[in-house]
Amino acid sequence: MSVGLRVLAFLFLTMLAVGTSPAAVQKRIAMSFDDVPRHAGAFFTPEERTNELIAALKRGGVAQAGFFVTTGHLTKPYGADGERRIAAYAAAGHVIANHSVTHPWLSRTSVEDYVAEIDQAEAWLASRPGHRPWYRFPFLDEGGKDMAKRDAVRAALKARGLRNAYVTIDNYDWHLDALASKAKREGNPIDMDALRDLYVETLVDTANFYDRIAVETLGRPPAHVLLLHETDIAALFIDDLAAALRKAGWQIVSIDEAYRDPIAASEPDTWFLGEGRVSALAQMKGRTPASLVHERTNEDVLTKLFAERVLAPAAEASQ
Repeated sequence: MSVGLRVLAFLFLTMLAVGTSPAAVQKRIAMSFDDVPRHAGAFFTPEERTNELIAALKRGGVAQAGFFVTTGHLTKPYGADGERRIAAYAAAGHVIANHSVTHPWLSRTSVEDYVAEIDQAEAWLASRPGHRPWYRFPFLDEGGKDMAKRDAVRAALKARGLRNAYVTIDNYDWHLDALASKAKREGNPIDMDALRDLYVETLVDTANFYDRIAVETLGRPPAHVLLLHETDIAALFIDDLAAALRKAGWQIVSIDEAYRDPIAASEPDTWFLGEGRVSALAQMKGRTPASLVHERTNEDVLTKLFAERVLAPAAEASQ
């Protein structure tokens, strides 16, 4: 069967599984956080960040998010007591899953070494509360244009009973956190309300962007998976993000529910996987890669907005 026919068949089966019209389906979104335990930011210690993030998720009505663990971070200074912090996420009702040992690019790593990392991380995670048999590719890198490498790792995951923990909404939240942390460390005045607004606006706009692509591609909005990172600005503003998403018509669901969506059954047969599953399926239907990348997944764009909206007003207010 050709690639085009496989896509059409997948879309048809998806609509049958949903059994309703696109207009009748509410937008749904689950939250996930990568790189746990992550390096320290400038606003909290790692322990404070975990506590603040758990509290903010509760305030925001996010009952279950996914936390993807890079086990090698536990050996770093910022990973001290990381095991307890990971357990705290699970105790709060969230789930944990595999994000490798050293966060490697598959495109720069042999299949043998890459799969060994999956196995090592899974051995650490498997017996822990809240564990799910999921693996998220660091950098969303499934091997670039090396299809043989991509397929070899997909086969290894299947043999181990591990799901590809795909995302449907990519973004650069980590870059906003880096900008804010740098400004904080350097003693530059920060307009915290403007930072919150920029963070929330960027993520809501990105979510809506990928949902529009999903509806155009699938004929319906799937249960989306939002890619986030365990950052200080997430701990500061995740409850604000949850409120803004609901105001924009989104229902926040568990990541367990999101991964039960029919889109989870697809394995897009394309090299264009770094923007998430929705973009991959859209590219398979003929969309150009450039049209599938949100404008704010660009460091220069975010840096400019941060300077104009977060730093400049705060500097003027301090004069």
